[in-house]
Amino acid sequence: MDEKRAIKILTDLLAIDSANDHESLVADYIAALFANYPVQIERITYKPGRNNLVVTLGNKGPLLGFSGHEDVVDAGNQTNWQFPPFTPTLYDGKIYGRGASDMKSGLAAMIVSMLDLLESGKKLPGRIRLLASVGEETGEYGAAQLTKKGYVQDLDGLIIGEPSNFNIRVTHKGIIDYYVSSSGKCVHSSIPQEGKNAIMPLIQFAQQAQSLMDSHQEKDPILGSLTHVISQIQGGNQINSVPDQAWLSGNIRTTPKYPNDQICGELEQIIAKLNSEGAKLSIRYSYPEVPLPDQSNSQLARLAQEVVQQEFGKDCEFTAGTGATDASEYIQAGNFPVIILGPAEGKTDHQPNEFIKIEDYLLGCKLYQVLAWRFWQEYI
Repeated sequence: MDEKRAIKILTDLLAIDSANDHESLVADYIAALFANYPVQIERITYKPGRNNLVVTLGNKGPLLGFSGHEDVVDAGNQTNWQFPPFTPTLYDGKIYGRGASDMKSGLAAMIVSMLDLLESGKKLPGRIRLLASVGEETGEYGAAQLTKKGYVQDLDGLIIGEPSNFNIRVTHKGIIDYYVSSSGKCVHSSIPQEGKNAIMPLIQFAQQAQSLMDSHQEKDPILGSLTHVISQIQGGNQINSVPDQAWLSGNIRTTPKYPNDQICGELEQIIAKLNSEGAKLSIRYSYPEVPLPDQSNSQLARLAQEVVQQEFGKDCEFTAGTGATDASEYIQAGNFPVIILGPAEGKTDHQPNEFIKIEDYLLGCKLYQVLAWRFWQEYI
């Protein structure tokens, strides 16, 4: 492996400001890296300026998926950064920059491993498909598009390069983000009986929803409890008027014990009941994501753990995550094993001064290549 090239690929990716948008710049850069190799390159447009990229290496044999997202979260107040977030900086054995941990390091390591495989001169007994997706940080809609278009249905296994500190995340919670809107009638606050206060039904909804979610006490043995937070509420125009419009939002982290369909149905029953009593409420959802079922018994999870421990001498545990990943979309395409395995620690995700240790990143580049070989051998 050419370590200088590997570091350049990561720093080039970090220099691209793809915060919640502009992923086409990332897709273009990756496509250029593979332009002179015998691979299949496909751009799948989500919307202008936002392209997913699929790169397939090989023509036959077991098909291993590599998954990484092209977007990063907003850098926030840049005065909180020791180094500019989109000026990658190598300092004290680390690479700093927005996305260094989450998750351009995982994406870059997968790219480097594929380039090394292509340049190895060896006959490859299997295939790799790189899935570089848009919009993971704001709803996994790039992964949803790739799933609907059939890019994952023929996979024999999938590795998602989200930060895991070389542990293997074998399950994670799902997400339901919901918004409830309320309509009323605006009048002067001195005659409230003539109007209809849009805020009051929202308060009833919030209380009933929280009580119902709190009643779901059965814990998943790995993921623990379902959680629910009323995260935003807003309504009215001024203090001396009865508000005719109001809304709230909530965030639920689901487990297989209480699947998304069940929870959405329960929320809608509350809405229906309150509406039957005179409220005017409506509910909508923003990119709900299902939980990732436990993968710890899969052949891929056991193989990856063996490779990390025996070939790289690192501790490797099966872990669970509270946040969703693109796996929530990909698992809807078929019955193939999915694991989350990445080189970053994940301690600085979404924070100022995000970084990855250089030694961990370079180890990740080697790990994915070794794991691909072992996967092909096991699945032939």
